Amino acid sequence: MKYWQQLLFISLSLLATSGQAMQPLTIIEDTTPYTTETIWPDITIPWGMVQLPNGKMLATERSGKLWLLTEGKPSIEITGLPKIHLNGQGGLLDIALHPEFANNQLIYFTYASENETGSNTALMRAKLDVEHNQLIDQNTLYLGEGDSTRGNHYGSRIAVTDEFVYFSIGDRGQRDKNPQNLSLDGGKIYRLNLDGSIPTSNPFYQQANAKKAIYSYGHRNPQGLITLADRNQVWSHEHGPRGGDEVNLIKSGKNYGWPVIGYGTNYIGTDYTDITEKEGMEQPKLYWDPSIAPSGMAYISSDKYPQWQGKILLGSMKFGHLVLLEIDNENVVKQTKLLANVGRVRNVIQGNDGYIYLGIDGQGILRLMP
Repeated sequence: MKYWQQLLFISLSLLATSGQAMQPLTIIEDTTPYTTETIWPDITIPWGMVQLPNGKMLATERSGKLWLLTEGKPSIEITGLPKIHLNGQGGLLDIALHPEFANNQLIYFTYASENETGSNTALMRAKLDVEHNQLIDQNTLYLGEGDSTRGNHYGSRIAVTDEFVYFSIGDRGQRDKNPQNLSLDGGKIYRLNLDGSIPTSNPFYQQANAKKAIYSYGHRNPQGLITLADRNQVWSHEHGPRGGDEVNLIKSGKNYGWPVIGYGTNYIGTDYTDITEKEGMEQPKLYWDPSIAPSGMAYISSDKYPQWQGKILLGSMKFGHLVLLEIDNENVVKQTKLLANVGRVRNVIQGNDGYIYLGIDGQGILRLMP
C-alpha cells in the first residue's frame, strides 16, 4: 500500500471510530464493459428473487404474482398466496428460503396486508408444493400493527440465517409516530426464530409495552438487508427523503435516528431536522446525497467474481447502476460505481449457482456475466 493510500485509510478509520458518518466517500467509476444476459424478460417489477437448489428461480411481482422460473421454459405462476393489497409501494415484496429448504420446502415472503383500518407489512411462511405449483401450510408469522392508508414505506427485505429470520418494515409514511416508538410497528428491523416465535434474546423482549420482535429501530424505509455469516454481521440500507440514503451496520437494540437525525431534506427542500448526530443514535456507515434510491443487497462470495469477493453489491433505482462497497471490519472504506445505465435496479442477488442476478424494472431478470 502506498503512503498516500495508508493516510487515506487511517483517516477513514479515524472518522468511522469517532462516531461520524463516513461520507463524503468519493464514488469511483469502473468503466469495465461488463455484460449481462436477459434470462426472464417477462417479469415487470422483480421485487424479490431467490434461487432454488435445483437452479430454478422464485420471483415476486409487486403486482401480486409469484413465479417459478426455469431457464429456457415458460414461467409458471404459483398459486396459494394470501390476499395481496396493491397500494402504491405496497404489494408482494421480498422472498427467502428456509435454511433447510431442500428438506422442508419452506419459504418466507413479505407483502402488504389490508384490513378495515388500512394496511401494513406482513411476513408469511409457507410450503412450496412444486408438484402442484402452489403454496400450502401458510402461516402468518408477523403482521405489523398500527395500519396506515398511505401507500408508501412498507419496506421490506428479508434475511435468513441458520437461527433467525430478519425482516424490515418501513415507517409507513408516519415518520413522527412510528420509528422512535418501541410500542409501535414501522420504521423497524425485526428478528424472529425460524418458526416465527420471538427470541428471548431480542433486545426489548423484557421491556414493558415494547414490540418484542424489534431488533433495531429509527429506520425510514429499509429495502436492503443481508447477513454476513463469516463476520456475524447484519447490514442494511434505507431510503432517505431528498438526500440521506443510508448504509447501516445493524446491531441489537440500536437506534438509527430517523427522523431525529439525518443527512437529507424533505422532498420540497425544507429541513425535517437541523442535526446530523445525537447521543444514543447510530451514525450511518455511508450516506448518499443526492439520493440514489438504493435497492437490493448481496454479499458476494462466489469465485465467479473473484475481484468482488467479500464485498457488498447493491443497486440504484434512481441512477440505474450498481454500487460495490468494500468493507473493512465495521466500516465502508470504498464505493465503486458499476454498470452505468443498466436500468432501474430493483434487486440484486447472488444465486446458489454463484452467478449474480439483477432484477431490472421493465426488463426482467438479468444474469451478470463474469
